[in-house]
Amino acid sequence: MSYQPRLKKEYNERIAASLKDEFGYKSIMQVPKLEKIVLSRGVGAAVADKKLIDHAVEELTQITGQKAIPTYSKKDVASFKLRKGMPIGAKVTLRRARMYEFLDRLVTSALPRVRDFQGVKATGFDGRGNYNLGVQEQIIFPEIDIDKVHKIDGMDITFVTSANTDKEAKSLLNELGLPFKKN
Repeated sequence: MSYQPRLKKEYNERIAASLKDEFGYKSIMQVPKLEKIVLSRGVGAAVADKKLIDHAVEELTQITGQKAIPTYSKKDVASFKLRKGMPIGAKVTLRRARMYEFLDRLVTSALPRVRDFQGVKATGFDGRGNYNLGVQEQIIFPEIDIDKVHKIDGMDITFVTSANTDKEAKSLLNELGLPFKKN
């Protein structure tokens, strides 16, 4: 028997059946599932200092356990002193076991470390079943050593699901443990 993350096991055993009953799907294959999680981080100051990209890539790699890649500008923007092909950020895409492991760590250890945490906003859905979440500080993740942080920065986390509507996606993410604010 190979290793299976806790959340994936819970999804297969409980959550899929619960969502099937809730939305009245005919087949278990119609039930929405989490496809990938993308963490991205823009580093605007990297125009002046190229080492900031290396720090961003290193921190995203520590947080996710998977090698992050730098992102490059697609066009020139004179007002930002930006040239096409300059590194301006970092990103990492998580799938399968690493995705579930990251989501588990995010929900159980990182989000509770946010100051005055009341839950995540339910307004980050895009209309197609995907959810975007902004994190203000990377130091909420226990993998980051605060003494080695060069600059406190935020990042964007995108949850891509196979759901067709925001209601289905919210229900899926809620079942997976993402704590939405009670309005």
